[in-house]
Amino acid sequence: MLQGKDLILATKPYACEERTKSWLYLLTTLCLLILALASTLLLPLPFRIAGSVLSGLLIVRMFVIYHDHQHHAILHNSRVANAIMTLFGIYILAPTSIWKRSHDYHHKHNSKLFSASIGSYAIATRQRFEQMSPGERRSYLFTRHPATIAAGYLFMFLIGMCWQSFASSPRKHADSLLAMVLHIAGSIAVFYFLGWQSWLFFIFIPFTIACGIGAYLFYAQHNFPGVVFNDNENWCYDKAALLSSSYMQMNPVMAWFTGNIGYHHIHHLNARIPFYRLPEVMAAFPELQQVTVTSLRFRDIRACFRLKVWDPERQRMIGLREVCDIRTAAQQAFRAPAAVHG
Repeated sequence: MLQGKDLILATKPYACEERTKSWLYLLTTLCLLILALASTLLLPLPFRIAGSVLSGLLIVRMFVIYHDHQHHAILHNSRVANAIMTLFGIYILAPTSIWKRSHDYHHKHNSKLFSASIGSYAIATRQRFEQMSPGERRSYLFTRHPATIAAGYLFMFLIGMCWQSFASSPRKHADSLLAMVLHIAGSIAVFYFLGWQSWLFFIFIPFTIACGIGAYLFYAQHNFPGVVFNDNENWCYDKAALLSSSYMQMNPVMAWFTGNIGYHHIHHLNARIPFYRLPEVMAAFPELQQVTVTSLRFRDIRACFRLKVWDPERQRMIGLREVCDIRTAAQQAFRAPAAVHG
């Protein structure tokens, strides 16, 4: 059975795109997205609603293609592709400067407990959580709350990707300011000249769907029952990929709209594998089939959202109820000897 570096090297032949297929998937997705967005402005109301929902799902697929391009998995060194992706990054409020920097950092430090939470959701150990001030706890839990993740359009993309990145380094992330200004100006223009319904169907619903799905996928693929986190000394790349990145099973329709991002453990093992080859790699290696599985079913979504902090003693993520139970048990154990002595 292949392990470690041998397993990574074994996937190397698959880290090769089919250029024609890459262009086909990019252009067809982009054209479908443009048509779906146009339908939200031009067709009768029922078609506008359907087009709005479809636009949100197609933005997710287009984002995965953009994500693969940023990893140099597809269409590398193509000026045309670079131009398309740069414009799409600005459109989706994840400009290339901040997305590539934060996402590359995430891949290099996935599941490390004591590294900066750049490009990922912060993870606190149980001990660290108990030592936090009330304000720090509220802030930590707020970022992981289902409503916050569902509102990824505002919190992850507009505020996180655009405003915070620009505020932290205006010179490096000028495109973040550009993306935010263009998006807000475009929203105002659509609302003023075309009306609130056009703004709702053309901008608000598609972005809310796309950013909400994107935020949840990013959360659940690294915060799921069975996930493993390590301190920096005990961390290694291949184990982080296979033990700390989930395989999210999806039906064929959602697998298409999400660009096979459910094969996230394989993507973390070798980010140069194009999204359309991930199922092929999964089928080729039994080692990659023996991983923790989650899904988009309600019970699995609820199970992921219940996880709050990492407990090193139990070697698993736990929820707030378990944190309280552990604290209560510790307090009782501390008081018991005193009671006996008295």
